[in-house]
Amino acid sequence: MRIVMVGTGYVGLVSGACFAEFGVEVVCVDKDATKIGQLNQGQVPIYEPGLAALIAKNTANKTLTFSTDLKAAMQGATAVFIAVGTPSRRGDGHADLSHVFAAAQEIAAYIQDGSVVITKSTVPVGTGRKVAAIIRAAAPDIAFAVASNPELLREGSAIEDFMRPDRVVIGSESAPAPRALAEAVLKTLYRPLYLLETPMVFTSLETAELTKYAANAFLATKITFMNEIADLCEKTGADVQDVARAIGLDGRIGRTFLHAGPGFGGSCLPKDSMALIRTAEAHASPLKIVEAMVAVNDARKASMAQRIIAACGGSVAGWRLAILGVTFKPNTDDMREAPSLAIIPLLQQAGAKVQAFDPAGMQAAAPLLPNVTWCSDPYAALEAADAAIILTEWNAFRGLAPTRIAQVLKQKILIDLRNIYKPEAMREAGLRYVSIGRG
Repeated sequence: MRIVMVGTGYVGLVSGACFAEFGVEVVCVDKDATKIGQLNQGQVPIYEPGLAALIAKNTANKTLTFSTDLKAAMQGATAVFIAVGTPSRRGDGHADLSHVFAAAQEIAAYIQDGSVVITKSTVPVGTGRKVAAIIRAAAPDIAFAVASNPELLREGSAIEDFMRPDRVVIGSESAPAPRALAEAVLKTLYRPLYLLETPMVFTSLETAELTKYAANAFLATKITFMNEIADLCEKTGADVQDVARAIGLDGRIGRTFLHAGPGFGGSCLPKDSMALIRTAEAHASPLKIVEAMVAVNDARKASMAQRIIAACGGSVAGWRLAILGVTFKPNTDDMREAPSLAIIPLLQQAGAKVQAFDPAGMQAAAPLLPNVTWCSDPYAALEAADAAIILTEWNAFRGLAPTRIAQVLKQKILIDLRNIYKPEAMREAGLRYVSIGRG
């Protein structure tokens, strides 16, 4: 089988490489000639563990290629995935679907009988119907199907998530012929997972589209709930990590996404939560819980700067602060909606000089965070600093020696917004250790 992946961003590259690993012939298409040139030279534009090796392996065995020519790529293709960006529309929070609809218009010019067009991008309810209408208006005599197959990948573990997912969601049109075509093609594409007895959820276009937004909003709500519980723990003397472990053992709740911190960020949870709110408003069915969650998360990021300043005695004017980690989570170079983008500028406005290290995100962060001194390793960032702040829980920071941290920090203050250390060990090393929700 031959498929086309329109878009070589995070979703398109990971999905294309993984389908190629399944033995499918994949052509990834993008209008950005520079990016396609880099990919053809083996340069991967995003950081995702294992992705570069997977791309290299499958380009070498000819199952994965990159092109700017959509017409040529679609010759003989059974399925065409739309995997373009859907960022928040500036000013109102709605998902910007201009790239999705533009892709649909271009696909319509080259679509062939028996093809399936699949939205892999995260799109609001009703988008699949509009994609189908666009293509049918331009190609009324072609028999094709439209499906929704939302990506359910976590940055930092995307390949594992694709190869061994909790479930695969497939939404298709209601008419019998397009539905049968879409389900047959996608069952074939996902046959390796089907053989592993991965749950396959076959449903309508609208249900598949809403499922992705509902999942992300629920995960974001779990994070935000634990952040508020962490604040209560600090007031009462409870330990948020013990609370999280105890409630996480309840099978109805689960253990994941219960870690307190400085607020969630990234490419999905913030924009998808806002897009879901806007969809609910448009259908006169407001989601008050999701609205409150977004407001609490936004306020939390800003409040973290004040928490840091308070831990430093009420003022950081003239202080040199070491920041460890600036990406929104570890194992990615993604800076979208990262808490660091809110926290660091507020610390600079308060008079602090910032020096920072991140294992993968410094190149992406540099233009977004001016006047930051970027360091070569964690200890270089700590050197000559008054206090240190952990913003991202990279494994590279878990093994730092507490005694060495205490030796180099002038004020011996370590503010851990990810709770990666044991308080007793830090205090025994002579550090004033401040964490989240642990008294």
